[in-house]
Order: sequence, then structure tokens, then C-alpha cells
Amino acid sequence: MSGLDRIDLELLAALADDPRTTIVSLAENLGLSRNTIQARMARLEQTGIFLSYERSFAPEVLGFPLQAFVSIGVRQTELPRIINELARIPEVVQAHGLSGSIDLLARVACRDARHLFDTDARILSIEGVERTETSLAMGEVIPFRVAGLIGLARRES
Repeated sequence: MSGLDRIDLELLAALADDPRTTIVSLAENLGLSRNTIQARMARLEQTGIFLSYERSFAPEVLGFPLQAFVSIGVRQTELPRIINELARIPEVVQAHGLSGSIDLLARVACRDARHLFDTDARILSIEGVERTETSLAMGEVIPFRVAGLIGLARRES
């Protein structure tokens, strides 16, 4: 098990249901004191369970309606430097290291097809990047979610 108890899991479930909820509201809904909720939140934060407090924005609203996934093959010995250079490209909104034939998977947001072409060329020009393959994102069909995992963890605890 993950070291989370029933109260931690209830707290996380409440946050998954309403990420903008307040400490006071969490305390009322869970039947706990505000100090207990604050202490639990601080402890959970120290464990690294919260990925980000950054708000997510729709790239389309910012003028970048075209999204794509770029599969990137690299020379492994240069991976840390390549990741640093990839992070400097503003169109790269997310990237993951993978096992298998693809080394990195970058999600990019662009204005149009030409912008995507230029962005892909900038990625490919990074020293140590050996190949790229770009796939257009046609739409997000399942957004990032953890509520199901919290449910599983609650049943297993």
C-alpha cells in the first residue's frame, strides 16, 4: 500500500471531485477540523503526491489550436542535455521519457501546420536527436484523471 490511510484517501477523493474546494469546505464535508485538514494537506504535499498547483489552460484560447505528439529518438548518452534543450522550446507543453523504441514523447501546441513543421524541425535540430515522428492530436478523449485510482486504493485499504 502507498502509506495513505482512509482519511488521506477521502481527502484526495474530495480534491479530485472539486480541485478548487477550500480547507473550510473540506473540513465540513469530511467532518474533520480545519487544523486536521491543513496538517494532512501539508503532510501529503511533503510526500510529493500533488503534481502541480499550476492552472491548466486550453492552448486553443491562447492561439495554439493545433496539438500534436512528437515521438523522439535520441542518443541515450546525451539525454539530460537534450531534455534541457527541449524544455527551452515554448511549444513543448509536456514531455515524457519512455522505454522501448521511442525515447521521449513530447506534446506540442502550435498555431497551424507550418508552425508545427517549424517546431518539429527545431526539435530535430537538437544535437543528439536522431529522429522524430509527429502525430496530430485529434482530440482528448480521456483527460488526465486519478479519481478511479483513488477509488481502487480506497477499496484496497
